[in-house]
Amino acid sequence: MTPDAEDYSRLTPGLPWLEALQTEGRRRFADLGLPTPRQEAWRFTNLGPLGRLPWRTAPPGSTTLVPESLPSVVPAGGPPSHRLVFVNGTWRPDLSSPGALPEGVVLTGLASALTDHAGLIEAHLGRLAAVDGHALIALNTGFLASGALLALPAGTVLERPVELVMMGAGTDAERPLAWHPRVLVVAGAGSRATLVEHHVSLNRHPGFANLVAELFLAPGAQLRHYKVQRENPESFHLATVTGRLQHDAGYEGFLLTTGGRLSRNEVRLVLDGAGATVTLNGAYLVRGRQHCDTTTLIDHAHPRGTSRQMFKGVLDAEARAVFQGQVLVRPGAQRTDGHQLHRALLLSDQAQIDAKPELEIHADDVKCSHGATVGDLDDDALFYLRARGIDRDCARALLIAAFVNEAIAEITDPTVATAFEALADGWLTPG
Repeated sequence: MTPDAEDYSRLTPGLPWLEALQTEGRRRFADLGLPTPRQEAWRFTNLGPLGRLPWRTAPPGSTTLVPESLPSVVPAGGPPSHRLVFVNGTWRPDLSSPGALPEGVVLTGLASALTDHAGLIEAHLGRLAAVDGHALIALNTGFLASGALLALPAGTVLERPVELVMMGAGTDAERPLAWHPRVLVVAGAGSRATLVEHHVSLNRHPGFANLVAELFLAPGAQLRHYKVQRENPESFHLATVTGRLQHDAGYEGFLLTTGGRLSRNEVRLVLDGAGATVTLNGAYLVRGRQHCDTTTLIDHAHPRGTSRQMFKGVLDAEARAVFQGQVLVRPGAQRTDGHQLHRALLLSDQAQIDAKPELEIHADDVKCSHGATVGDLDDDALFYLRARGIDRDCARALLIAAFVNEAIAEITDPTVATAFEALADGWLTPG
């Protein structure tokens, strides 16, 4: 996969530090190339199909849309979200509705923020998502053209969620589009916010979304970060989330994946202060020849950190999924409490799951555990429902929904939980 050389110049806004960062990103990607299964972290996911397509960087487009037609996970009739809309990675102010924000809060497109907030961006961009050794971060950095900035002053509470709607609108199946947005969140001490990402396709042309997020949570900051990816079956979706939590900060994340030909969510969070907490859950539902990869690293670098992970997967037909979850406890991170659970349902003999949970512990006063199970639907439960007059398809759907909703129930925002349940139900009853 070789990006178009003529795209380089238009992606640089004229800031020397950013030009240098982008140049280094392109250089590192040229050295590294796409990851291959020869690398341990990519042993179960082959990006060969992605590399063989003639991708071109998505230009700023003029796709005609109206705000009322846009997808949302925030139900109509309720309190509106602070919404930013992106088409092929480009921020569309004409479709966005950030609304009234508390004093000092910054919510805008990343490129626009460089005018008034260049110092804030320079201090954070690329600090967590370093290009060394990570090809997809290097690629994102080299072609960084847009994204979102959310900055919260200390003590600020956003009552309404921030919603990032990211839509792919390819125009040419022969030369598909790629986009590389960056999401930057800088949450001041004691601040609170909810961030919802919604990734969807507007047509069936293939697209390649390569996203990177950098999350900086100051002492006591609390961030709820929910994501749904339901792009079309020809799309490639690769996302890397990096985060640093200072003392007593808290992060709650949820990943719901139903779309994409090949998708990977990689989440790397560092508990960089005593008493930090992470809750990271998710569900994936895939069928056909879809490939879904979930890779996590929770790095307990200080004492009294707590992390919880629960992921549920449902695979049908010839779908394949990967779960790689690592909990790292560094020396001195005493009284760490970490738990990880992954469970998958295989609805077909051709479906396949590779699960690789890991604990790496370098402290002696800790409480850590992990578990992984793979199986089919419970025959006794299925028989119980059938015996009460429920047909087989409906009984299977009820059991699968109950299985998935156990994870979705961990979402503490009831509006988002209800929306995610509806999306999961839509997968179970297509058409």
